[in-house]
Amino acid sequence: MASMSSRGSGSWTAKQNKAFEKALALYDKDTPDRWHNVAKAVGGKTVEEVKRHYEILVEDIKHIEEGLVPFPNYGTTGGSSQGNVNDEEKRMKNLKLR
Repeated sequence: MASMSSRGSGSWTAKQNKAFEKALALYDKDTPDRWHNVAKAVGGKTVEEVKRHYEILVEDIKHIEEGLVPFPNYGTTGGSSQGNVNDEEKRMKNLKLR
């Protein structure tokens, strides 16, 4: 999430975030040296940085579950946009018809 890097956890690339997610799935809370293993899997981050990144992730999830973060409006659902026209597309079609 973008909010993670903007709240003091340093700059994380998309590749590091993906490695972080995979490492969390691989090394659960009962794994010895969990944070050392996660940091090693991510690469370029210290144990303290991955711990802080995790704390921010937990905080973000808590806010989402409490309804404090609105769901984004992606416009369409499913693989095809046929039959799923969002409001902006409707406005554009109406303008073309006039």
